[in-house]
Amino acid sequence: MTKTPKATTLRQFQDRFPTEDSCLEHLMRTRYDDRHECEKCGKEAHFYRVSTRRAYSCEHCGFQIYPTAGTPFHRTRTSLRDWFYVMFLFTTSRSGVAAKEVQRQIGVTYKTAWRMCHEIRKYMTMLDGDDSIGGEGSHVEIDETLIGGARPGKGPGRHLENKTVVLGMLQRGGDVMTKIIPNVRKSSLLPIIAKNVRAGGKVHTDALQSYVALRDMGYSHERVNHNAGQYVGQTGTHVQSIEGFWSQLKRGINGTHIHVSGKHLWKYLGEFEFRYNRRHAPHAMLDELFAAFQR
Repeated sequence: MTKTPKATTLRQFQDRFPTEDSCLEHLMRTRYDDRHECEKCGKEAHFYRVSTRRAYSCEHCGFQIYPTAGTPFHRTRTSLRDWFYVMFLFTTSRSGVAAKEVQRQIGVTYKTAWRMCHEIRKYMTMLDGDDSIGGEGSHVEIDETLIGGARPGKGPGRHLENKTVVLGMLQRGGDVMTKIIPNVRKSSLLPIIAKNVRAGGKVHTDALQSYVALRDMGYSHERVNHNAGQYVGQTGTHVQSIEGFWSQLKRGINGTHIHVSGKHLWKYLGEFEFRYNRRHAPHAMLDELFAAFQR
């Protein structure tokens, strides 16, 4: 059995990026390679570092390029090494990274730390994308959860005081996908499921009435009734994998962040999806995030 490669350790990160120059050099070589055609003179050239600024100069004509141009690093006063370190924290943490922790560790203001964290979450969300899941022979678990404040009332049309409803779709052994929805009525749930879950496999849900119509949509649908104390059906039906993801997400929000507003929740969902969907390749997360920041 092949072992999952381990995530980058702090020592490995420090050895790889010991200085500000090493971070800029990484951006330069991954974005432009060691040699490329100069925009000004048109010759294949190696670009040498300009010592007084974050720039590299063509060996033939002196034309300068800036590896940080067009990226979130370009106008920041925060050092590249601090940015890289915070990105390292995001890819090695299981429960997320709080802005207060970033403020303490790198000595920036809370406003700067908050902005850095949300920029990183935004790129994690963009990377994770919206590729559909399911298909022939697959098992997809679908469940909904509530994140936020009080929950008065009963039934699928209940009023959700300060709460955000999140739908989760998880392919066993594969990826998870989350979507913020207005409520748990079938008019909200079913179109999202139809768009993101391919038919051909089995769909597992709890006993929420809104899911009953899945069979009419061509899905092989099995349910487990939690209200009756049933957590695994006779045919192996369960939603324990997606519930495990919810537990990890809520531990991160409640333990690390204490509170997340509905306005920014989509970025936190994307962050946790990013890490979960790369759980079999944790060593590659950091470089994938670096590359995303250069697009």
